[in-house]
Amino acid sequence: MTIGAKITLRGRRMNDFLERLINIALPRSRDFQGIDLKSFDNQGNLTLPIREHIIFPEVSPEKVRFIFGFEITVVTTAKNREEGIELLRLLGFPIKK
Repeated sequence: MTIGAKITLRGRRMNDFLERLINIALPRSRDFQGIDLKSFDNQGNLTLPIREHIIFPEVSPEKVRFIFGFEITVVTTAKNREEGIELLRLLGFPIKK
């Protein structure tokens, strides 16, 4: 049975999550070479698929029964795709050139 959930983070929680995602989780993911430009939509928003939730340091792999994946969508105020890419690049996201 598939279950879906949507969580919106703002303010300090959003900043903490993005910092852990950029600096810890993404570099820990297997074969990570940077965020592909195909992950951006025409409004400048980014959608990242995460294959294994155990890339986050809070998750103890020894205690996990099953591994699941999920998607992270970073919504920006950019007017177009190029502005969104540049905005997230300036925020420190490791985007492929």
